[in-house]
Parts: sequence; structure tokens; C-alpha cells
Amino acid sequence: MDFLEANEIPIVIAVFAVAIVAFLFLSKKPKGCIDPENFREFKLVKRTQLSHNVAKFRFALPKPTSVLGLPIGQHISCRGKDSQGEEVIKPYTPTTLDSDVGYFELVIKMYPQGRMSHHFREMKEGDYMAVKGPKGRFKYRPGDVRAFGMIAGGSGITPMFQVARAILEDESDKTKLDLIYANVTVDDILLKEEIDTLATKYASRFKVYYVLNQPPEGWTGGVGFVTKEMIAEHLPAPAFDIKILRCGPPPMNKAMAAHLEALNYGPEHLFQF
Repeated sequence: MDFLEANEIPIVIAVFAVAIVAFLFLSKKPKGCIDPENFREFKLVKRTQLSHNVAKFRFALPKPTSVLGLPIGQHISCRGKDSQGEEVIKPYTPTTLDSDVGYFELVIKMYPQGRMSHHFREMKEGDYMAVKGPKGRFKYRPGDVRAFGMIAGGSGITPMFQVARAILEDESDKTKLDLIYANVTVDDILLKEEIDTLATKYASRFKVYYVLNQPPEGWTGGVGFVTKEMIAEHLPAPAFDIKILRCGPPPMNKAMAAHLEALNYGPEHLFQF
């Protein structure tokens, strides 16, 4: 720094210091609003009925700039009361990401005998939900795998949708995704409009194959249960750089495990939410 006058050196150092602090501040990830050990209350600000037994619940975060702070593929625990007034805690995966600031959303299918379903059925705008997290074993970094194969059944689509959104909306992430999504009827398909939008927008990286047990007339997707042949045709073949994710009812998960083993997918290829 011979070209600088002695009295200019402190100014240069101060400028560098301010620049470094500004960089660290601007690049720092916002702190999340959830706590893995303690429940926190979030206000229901919008409830949208999607079908006779499915609704989307939007909960406000403390500030318009707040983020939930949920890592990709992980979930939260929600606490409520069943029809007998007993406390119940159940895991759910938001369909929103930390790019959706100021709120988070849950798409909930409410079953007639479901204990937590009762709580969601009774919730009105202005009510509060107790939440803690993050929870879950799933870890992901861009470039971890070349491709994900996904098998989902019913409400098991929510972690798949969250992972797919995060990957596809990240311009630097080139991971490819193939999804098999099984339901009983076409009306049971959760998030279909959102999934189809992703499949259209990111057609070179995201493929979806719907399977229905009771398809309508003219249905062009899969029929019946998810088979070995469907998996072989629509998901990436076993390789060192792929992973198969699955989430669905226990009987389906068990059947898929048997299919995947028969197709020579090893434990290192598999993850069940």
C-alpha cells in the first residue's frame, strides 16, 4: 500500500470492514420461526376448501418478511385436540418453501375418523395452531443425485411436492425428477393443478405419471395399483447417482418396498418419508 498516504490507510481499512459486514448481513439466511423443542402458535389467516374433505390452511408468520425455516424434505409437528378433547400431535409437510415469506400453508385431507382431522375440520380463520419443528431425516444439497424417482400415494404427495418445488425453482439445480402418484379417484388427487403447472414449466426435468384405482372414462394414465412394470418404465433405473423417495399409506409403502427390491434397487437408493 505504498501508493497510499499514511492517513488514508485507516479509511481504506474501514471501507473494507463495512463491505465485509454488509456482505455477511445480506448473505445471511433469515432465521426461521419454528423451534424443534417447543411449540409455537401461528394464526390461521385463510382457509380455502378444495373439495368436500380437503382444505388449504394458510398460517401467518410473525412478520411479513419472516420465513418458517424448514429444510427441504422435512416436516413440522402440529398439536390439536380430537373429538373427545384429547391432545393429538401429528406430522405434516407444508407445501410452501422459505421463498414464500410471511406465511406457510398446509393442504390437509380430513378423514372421518382422523383424530387430527377433527381439529382441522373445526378450525376457523383467526384460530391458532401450535407447531414445532423441523423434524425428519431427509437431507438434500443440490447435486447430491442426478435424479430422484418419487412414488406417492394420497396425502403422501406433500413432501414430494415440497422437494420438487425446491429443486425445480432453483435455477442452479439440474436434478431431474420422475413422479408416480397414486390415488383412488381423480377427485382424490391433491395439488394436481400445482403439480401439472410444474410439469409444464419444467418439462425437461419433471415428469408425472398418475395412477388411479377407479379411473373415469377416457383416462389415459395408469390403472389399478402401482406395479413393478410402472416403476421400471417411469422411474430412473438403479444407479449410484439416483435415489427413490416414497410416501404413502403403510400397505402401499410395503408393496413398493417389495417392488423396488425385485427391481434391484439397494438400500442406498431408497428413502421413505
